[in-house]
Amino acid sequence: MPDNTITVVGNVTRDPELKFLNSGQAAIRLSIAVNRRWQNRQTQEWEERVSYFEVTGYGSMAENAANSLQKGARVVVTGRLEQRSWETDNGDKRSIVEINADEIAPSLRWATAVITRTPRAEGGNFASSDRPAAARSNEPTTYAFDEEPF
Repeated sequence: MPDNTITVVGNVTRDPELKFLNSGQAAIRLSIAVNRRWQNRQTQEWEERVSYFEVTGYGSMAENAANSLQKGARVVVTGRLEQRSWETDNGDKRSIVEINADEIAPSLRWATAVITRTPRAEGGNFASSDRPAAARSNEPTTYAFDEEPF
């Protein structure tokens, strides 16, 4: 069975953007920079390359990440690579490959964190109880949108 699970560790490049879809489902978008550094064996000089990844996440994880992360935070993201296509208002076709996050967590390599568990809503879910039932579910993070999330 094919699997496209990916884990990246990097720094958040801008404050996360949180919004709520028409269904009430929370959605987050953030960008992370992953630095790779190596020594060139021929020149003995250190070289570096930076890769940027767009990350999306949904549900209570999106809300928790938005309340916990800011630009510069080092994070660990695990999820799936997904390609998304859309058409702009001008009729231009666009496409992006992004990470649809299953987990977003702070990296503890050079920092400490205090874990604060969010209160459980009715039904045992961790999302805010004032959200519609669809936004409180702990379903897998695969959704069909009637709108572009971002």
